[in-house]
Amino acid sequence: MKLPRNVSSAALQTSLRRLGYEATRQRGSHVRITTRVNGEHHEVVPQHNPIKVKTLSSILKNIAQHHKMT
Repeated sequence: MKLPRNVSSAALQTSLRRLGYEATRQRGSHVRITTRVNGEHHEVVPQHNPIKVKTLSSILKNIAQHHKMT
């Protein structure tokens, strides 16, 4: 599956709220999001517009692995 090339940080965070992720802290241009669904999991999302494809891919792989999704 080809990832979209124009995903902003705000759009990604909004989408991840469905999985229970909420912004817990911010340092500079990076936001830490956390969920307690299926155990606690943290991920760092850069406040870039758009997020680089490799970075987006890595974030989504980590989240999918935590939630046992493909």
